[in-house]
Amino acid sequence: MNIRLAKLTILFFAGVCAAIAGSLFKEHMDYKEAVVASPFLSEVKKLSDYSDAARGTVNDANVYIFNGPTPGGTVVLLGGTHPEEPVANLAAQIFTENVRPVQGRVIVINRINRSASMATRMGEAYPRFYHISTPWGVKKWRYGDRLATPLHSWPDPEVYVHYPSGQNLAYMDIRNANRTWPGRPDGLLCERTCYALMELIRKEKADIVMDFHEAELEYAVENTIVVHEKGQSVAAMASMMLTSQTFDVPIGMEFSPKALHGLSHREIGDHSDAVSYLAEVAEPMLDRIRGITDEELLMSGKDRFVMKAGECKLLYAPIDENGWPVEKRTARHVATLMTILQVNNMLSPEKTILLEGIPDYQRIMHEGLGSFFHNPDEAPPERVFFD
Repeated sequence: MNIRLAKLTILFFAGVCAAIAGSLFKEHMDYKEAVVASPFLSEVKKLSDYSDAARGTVNDANVYIFNGPTPGGTVVLLGGTHPEEPVANLAAQIFTENVRPVQGRVIVINRINRSASMATRMGEAYPRFYHISTPWGVKKWRYGDRLATPLHSWPDPEVYVHYPSGQNLAYMDIRNANRTWPGRPDGLLCERTCYALMELIRKEKADIVMDFHEAELEYAVENTIVVHEKGQSVAAMASMMLTSQTFDVPIGMEFSPKALHGLSHREIGDHSDAVSYLAEVAEPMLDRIRGITDEELLMSGKDRFVMKAGECKLLYAPIDENGWPVEKRTARHVATLMTILQVNNMLSPEKTILLEGIPDYQRIMHEGLGSFFHNPDEAPPERVFFD
C-alpha cells in the first residue's frame, strides 16, 4: 500500500510539473508582440500577399511599407531571422515605429521566422521573454531559438539538400531561415518563407536588402558587414566611415562566399536585382563558454567567463567589464544600415533613399532603447499591429 501511495504521489507531482511547464510554453508561444507603426505608414501587407507559399503558415508575417513623397530606391529590412539574436528584431522595429521616408521606400518585416520565436533552444535554459523599460512602462518581446520549431516544420531530412544548388547541409538547417534562400514554394516551412520573401523582393523591385544578425564572440565573422559582390564598394566605404567616425569597435567587411549556398547575402543577390547585405554584432549570450544563461546576460552582454576567454585570446571580438549591452548592439545595426544608405545615395543617386526620424548611434546609447518604442495603449488603433 505504501509503495502504491508513493507511486501515486510521484505521478501526481509529475503531472503538476508537466501542467505548469505546458502552461509556460503556451504563454510564450501565444504571446503577441505589439508594434506601433510610424505615422508615415503607407500600408501593411502579409507575406502571403506575395506568394501563396506562405499562406496559412505561422511565418505569414506582417510586411510594413513606408512610401516617401518623392520617388527613389527601395530598401527591405529583415529582422528576426534567428530569434535568439534579439537586436535583429529590435533594430528592425526601431525603423517600423519611427521612420519617416523623405525619398524612396522602406519595407520592414520585424520577424521573418516567427516559428523560431515561439520556442527556445532545448537544453539551454534560455529565458522565455526579454523586457525593455520605456517612459510609459515595460515592453516585452518573445525570446526564441535559432531554428523554426519542429511543431511547425517536420520531419527533418536525414541530409538537407539545398535547392536549387544541390549542396548538402546539416539536417536541422532545413529549419534555419538563413540556410533556405532562395526557397521553394512546395518545400518545408523555411523554404516556403524564403521563397515568399524572394517574391516580395522581386515584386517590390528592391534595390537593397539588409538582414540583421548577432553572433557569438567565438565566431570568426563578427562585427562585420557580409555583402554580395554587387555591393562591395558601398560596404567598403560604409565600413571605413563607421570604424573611423562612429564605432569604438571596428566593423569589417567580407564578401559572401560563392560556394556556400542558402544564405541571404548570397542568394538574394544571385536571384534578384537587389544588393544583399548581412550585418553581424557580438552577443555573449550565444557563446558556449558563457556563465548563467538569463535575461541579465542577454540584455547587459556581460559575462566573466567570456571575458576570461578574451584574455586567453579565444575570441574574435573584444569584451571588457562593460560587456556588449543591448543598446550598443542595436545602435550598431541601425547606424550600419543608415550609413550604407548614405553611401549608396552618393554612388547611385537615381536610387536615393532618405530617411528621417531614425535615432543615430549616440542618441540610442545616451537615451536607451525604450525612448524609441511607443505605447500601444495610447496609439491610434489603426497603427497598432501584432507580430
